[in-house]
Amino acid sequence: MHGDALRIRVAAPPVEGVANEAIRRFVADSLGISISDVSVVSGATGRRKRLSVSGVDRMSAMSRLLPDPDLIVTRTS
Repeated sequence: MHGDALRIRVAAPPVEGVANEAIRRFVADSLGISISDVSVVSGATGRRKRLSVSGVDRMSAMSRLLPDPDLIVTRTS
């Protein structure tokens, strides 16, 4: 975790969407879902990205992506 964000580093270059594709693939593979279930909804050309993930609930996704389940923070809104 990095503040309220999950930090993911990829080796793919940030040109022509290659890094975005690598992030989508990493998240999809980590969650056991199709890459088409992961989309970049904002930040496609920047370092900070917001992803939309379907096919898995938030708590399940966070427990699979975070190295320490105690880092999971729930939102009330």
